[in-house]
Amino acid sequence: MKIAVACDHAGFLLKQAVLEAVVQAGDEVLFLGTDSTEPVDYPDYAEKLGSVIQSGHAERGILLCGSGVGACIAANKIKGIFACVCHDTYSAHQGVEHDDMNVLCIGTRVVGPDLVKEIVATFLAARFIGNDPGQERHARRVEKVRNLEEHWKDKSV
Repeated sequence: MKIAVACDHAGFLLKQAVLEAVVQAGDEVLFLGTDSTEPVDYPDYAEKLGSVIQSGHAERGILLCGSGVGACIAANKIKGIFACVCHDTYSAHQGVEHDDMNVLCIGTRVVGPDLVKEIVATFLAARFIGNDPGQERHARRVEKVRNLEEHWKDKSV
């Protein structure tokens, strides 16, 4: 798989560990920046990553920021992006298996390099099971989420 990786200045601290984990999993990395700890805005990198996935140039993505939350919120504004903050391996695989998550968001001020490698490996190894016999409920639920995205794209409350 081709995996897009992007980070803001806070995420830069674990960038190398994440890139190594992607390569170790046998996947190809498309690194989108940033390249230093100089302050940048996380929405810019979430948008870069989301557009690469939306265009089909990458299958999944990993976003790094201080908490993971801001990048996650920004990424989920992009149609077709299912992003989630995961600071444990269970959420990282379950989010893909049940919810078709395609972007992993990690807070680099929350986890360290050893744990981030495990989380990334788990995320990359997971596959959506909604099309498997007896697991159709997951595909039905994901379709409902996609319908929400479509329904609300041009509306305000």
